[in-house]
Amino acid sequence: MLIITGDPIAPAMAGPGIRACELARVLKDHADVRVASLASVAPVDLPFDVVAAHRTKLIPHVDWADVVLVQGFVLALNPWIAKTSKIIVADLYDPMHFEHLEDARGDSVADADRDVAQTIAALTGQLRRADFFICASEKQRDMWLGHLAAVGRINPLTYASDDTLRNLIDVVPFGISDSPFSAVESAIKGVVSGIGRRDKVVLWGGGIYNWFDPLTLIRAVAQLVRTRPTVRLFFLGVAHPNPDVAALDMVARARDLSDQLGLTGTHVFFNETWVPFAQRVNYLGDADVGVSTHLEHLETAFSFRTRNLDYLWAGLPVVATEGDAFADILATSGAGLVVPERDVDALCAALEAMLFTNAGPKAARHSAELADEFRWSRVAHPLVRFATTGQRAADARRRPRPIPTRFVAPTWLAGKVRGARAAFARGGVAAVARRLFR
Repeated sequence: MLIITGDPIAPAMAGPGIRACELARVLKDHADVRVASLASVAPVDLPFDVVAAHRTKLIPHVDWADVVLVQGFVLALNPWIAKTSKIIVADLYDPMHFEHLEDARGDSVADADRDVAQTIAALTGQLRRADFFICASEKQRDMWLGHLAAVGRINPLTYASDDTLRNLIDVVPFGISDSPFSAVESAIKGVVSGIGRRDKVVLWGGGIYNWFDPLTLIRAVAQLVRTRPTVRLFFLGVAHPNPDVAALDMVARARDLSDQLGLTGTHVFFNETWVPFAQRVNYLGDADVGVSTHLEHLETAFSFRTRNLDYLWAGLPVVATEGDAFADILATSGAGLVVPERDVDALCAALEAMLFTNAGPKAARHSAELADEFRWSRVAHPLVRFATTGQRAADARRRPRPIPTRFVAPTWLAGKVRGARAAFARGGVAAVARRLFR
């Protein structure tokens, strides 16, 4: 089985790279597994083969595989894979067309329409060709079933094969490490200047993207520290590990608000690098509560906030905004508190309850119990089953439709220019020089 991701494979990885590697870790006990990155590969200790391959360099790896799993824009960037007879699995855990609606808010109508249309075209190409699909939640599955029906994939052939359509699309959410949680050393308390060993740390355990709401959280912390001066808010990731991802507007807005309120460096802290995947355990071990706040819109409704899973792994109480699938899980399990969007008072009260009352330790116990339901070895079962017994889809003999023409794969030069622009936005000429040298 070949798993292809568009993200770098390195000690510091974002969600797509982490997911590719964790699925490979489970699958290696059932098949020969190889992970290919279209971006880059840095030295990392993994129990399976990892290669950097793009365009023609990808051909021998696809030839080697019986089953190919693709993420994001992989199939759209390499449409020749769709023309092979390989069994293809499309990982749809990220509803990226909804993310792009948020990213494009500040763009012109023409630019926004082009970007969203390109994304939908890339997704539609996967839905027309792949033999099996995985997504992150039952709510996502309902959405993707609608898209599959629209492109003709729910038909008498696929329905006769399985009238539940679980052999066409099933749920494989983001998971939690099967290894027990065990922090090795402190990474925040007594280490970060301004955060003492007895301070209470609120952890934002991931990147700051435009569809999140760090602003309400910063305002809630500003309110809370008036009576609870030991509270510290720590943003774990600011700079994205993929150099092709430009800095997002919400990062600047969060910094500006923290500065305006006089909190930066005293009660609000921004980690300027992306924490290596293996080291995040030490940051989680120093946290007292995990937080995930977002705005209520279309992306939220179909999202699955993966940072919450790290909180469960660490046995942390969680405070989250309502409106997404994980908020429902938290509310029913007792692993944390759910608050309305943009409600500073409710968020402040929830943080205080988790940090300074008996509700926090009680939620932490439920959080640790809930973690077992999301172990990678458990959630990946539908993919393991398909990888070991699956075959081409029941309607595979129908003439395959091409990748929709509205997706235009960027040229090699355009990709380099885009990467250089992202590097310049993050670190100026020096960052561009480092990227070109690498």
